[in-house]
Amino acid sequence: MPTLDQSRITQDRAQPRLMQLWWALQPLKSVTRFMQTGAHPDDETSGMLAALAFRDGINISYACSTRGEGGQNDIGTEGGADLGALRTREMERACDVLGMRMYWHSTAPEDTITDFGFSKSGDETLGRWGSDRTMHRFVEIVRTERPDILCPTFLDVPGQHGHHRAMTQAVEQVMAAAADPDFPVNLPPWQVKKLYLPAWSGAGQAYDDDLPPPPATLVIDGQDREPVSGWSWDRIGQQSRAYHRTQGMGRWVQAGARRDWPLHLRISHIEGADDLFWSGLPYRLGDLADLPGADPIAEALHAADAALVQTIAAFPSFTGVTRHALDAMQHLTAAELGCPAQLRIEVAHRLSAKLDQLRQVLRLSLGVEAHVWTDQTFVPVGGSTSVRTELDAGEAEKVQLAFDLPEGWALQDGTLSIGADATPSDPYRAEYDPCVPPLPHLTLHVTTQGTDVSLPLPFDVPPVILPAARAALTHEAVLVNLSQTRAPIALTLGGVSPAGAEAALAVPEGWTSTPTESGFEVALPADVRPGTYTLGVTLDGAPAARVTQITHDHIAPTARAMPAALRVGVVDVAVPRGRVGYIGGGNDRVGTLLAAMGAEVTDLSDADLTAPGLFAGFDSIVIGIFALRFRPGLAEVMPALHTWVEAGGTLVTLYHRPWDNWDALTTAPRPLEIGQPSLRWRVTDEAAQVTHLVDHAVLSTPNPIGPEDWRGWVKERGLYFAKSWDAAYTPLLSMADPEEAPLTGALLVADIGKGRHVHSSLILHHQMANLVPGAFRLMANLIAPRQ
Repeated sequence: MPTLDQSRITQDRAQPRLMQLWWALQPLKSVTRFMQTGAHPDDETSGMLAALAFRDGINISYACSTRGEGGQNDIGTEGGADLGALRTREMERACDVLGMRMYWHSTAPEDTITDFGFSKSGDETLGRWGSDRTMHRFVEIVRTERPDILCPTFLDVPGQHGHHRAMTQAVEQVMAAAADPDFPVNLPPWQVKKLYLPAWSGAGQAYDDDLPPPPATLVIDGQDREPVSGWSWDRIGQQSRAYHRTQGMGRWVQAGARRDWPLHLRISHIEGADDLFWSGLPYRLGDLADLPGADPIAEALHAADAALVQTIAAFPSFTGVTRHALDAMQHLTAAELGCPAQLRIEVAHRLSAKLDQLRQVLRLSLGVEAHVWTDQTFVPVGGSTSVRTELDAGEAEKVQLAFDLPEGWALQDGTLSIGADATPSDPYRAEYDPCVPPLPHLTLHVTTQGTDVSLPLPFDVPPVILPAARAALTHEAVLVNLSQTRAPIALTLGGVSPAGAEAALAVPEGWTSTPTESGFEVALPADVRPGTYTLGVTLDGAPAARVTQITHDHIAPTARAMPAALRVGVVDVAVPRGRVGYIGGGNDRVGTLLAAMGAEVTDLSDADLTAPGLFAGFDSIVIGIFALRFRPGLAEVMPALHTWVEAGGTLVTLYHRPWDNWDALTTAPRPLEIGQPSLRWRVTDEAAQVTHLVDHAVLSTPNPIGPEDWRGWVKERGLYFAKSWDAAYTPLLSMADPEEAPLTGALLVADIGKGRHVHSSLILHHQMANLVPGAFRLMANLIAPRQ
């Protein structure tokens, strides 16, 4: 993790003032507003958005249904709502690059609109999200943003992700609902003028559209380059996408590579030919003067439009840009004040956006630079931290700093105090606008050429406010295996706040909880039955919060609070004898959970992998998910592992994707091809019936696997099932999603020489993390040495 100064230096070098000013000028060209809609952070068509924003000046926004909680995590172990909080901040940074406003349908971790896992049906998705809830929030977003044009990111066709299909279904309905004055959202109705669909296929590594895309009626040309940077639009788009690091996004666009974006006009309320993306719509500010009823402000609109053209033309003269921007702001303010009431619904948001854009231009043209940060990143309710600021007034005559703070915050003498009535930071904020940073932010009151202008500016690193009553637990979940010698559970509490609060642990009937110096010792009754139990922590009789602090060098820090509780999974699993070596990729906790189950597990480091004769000391080796991609040198030692298998070792490979350094011919001891796109090689129904194809030791020793072991699974059965395999492998299971042909590549086993290779595409790591008993019983069988 780089230091704060190193991060600031890197960011500073990436944002030269002249380039930032040029990009800030481009949105001044147009008043046309475009909203793209998608299901996940990273669905947005970033290259197209870059061209529309930085070449055509289109005012862009993105409405996303979920936070991507069900996605994968290439950079850490955050999962579920923690991953959703992380991906929210990634999306905000991606928006910063494009100058794009962000709206979320899902407004809290417990929202029904969530990334519940892969789906193949739009109807199923809307059923789980709640059609009424989805439409209500969608209409609220559209009436708030008031876009002229909508376009979803994917098509509603078989073979496409059900979440994508649901959003495309909903976007057609929302055009009518948002314009319906009887629709129950307390905002003025808004008529979207055009709906486009992508006229390209969404097929790829994950999806496989069954139907061809609709014919293109319009093409967004991407063959030119951004004139000042020289970058292609797709390359700028990838600079935004690279912030989606959890999803492995960020692809280098080769020199000379270009692409276009064909669109299909699905619905239009505009008369005439659709020759341009903005045909029939107000494009320049002056076009608003042609709207019915605009005569009282027509002169101001035309004057502001001319001043905006001159502002852009003045580049690269900082003083010229400043002079014309102030002129434009004066005329815009006059138009805003004089706007007739009946015209405000069509015009007011466009004028407000232009003023926000001009404030950003003026900050850059004047060279005003301000920085603010706190000594502590994470501050509890009731706590305080020092605040430091830096200011360079640039060419402005005067600059005064002011802080806009949330309710309950106070700043005095350089100390920021968070009052007892303050609200903890929201990891799932519903909206984000790079031009108007969320609270807290700095406001610069700038005086230049006799004009006063207020410029909002975000904190360099915004502080994250934590709940007052909180406790850190040594374990989020503990596994108790009834087949092993049982010892009391030692639970350590740390970070108890407020200090000195009396902690207590609520336990099920028959359990005992004994306070210790560091926390509690929990004893289970002799007759405890398998299952999952929750033990809640209270402080002074009130429920305490457990906080996950989320920090990565590419995002603003965030945190998610949840009830402080210990989940205890009680299982009855026979554990095979033998030494197990675990090679993880940093994306699962399988090694830890195997040890908790009672297996003798050693985590193997990068240095261990190169040690001569290392594998000879182990009976079984488990390679965790994605490890071949993320563990340096692992692919190179696979031949040695093959030799070890031949000599009698048991190799278990957990699910990998084709691009995770998995070679279909050489990675496994015998050829084994992983299927893609994933939609064709996965079972998303977590309750799908599982059929055992053969009697095999992996399904019977040391734990007989039966129907009860397939109950209670979460998210899905598995993905990236094997597509083809050498005759040495035997498929053990068959399963299918509704109305689909069975797949048999979920669990393969091959006896090779004296040893064995088992490849599992089941998401066992996820089931184990969620304390699903059957996953532990099956995993114990996978690591059992061949008899």
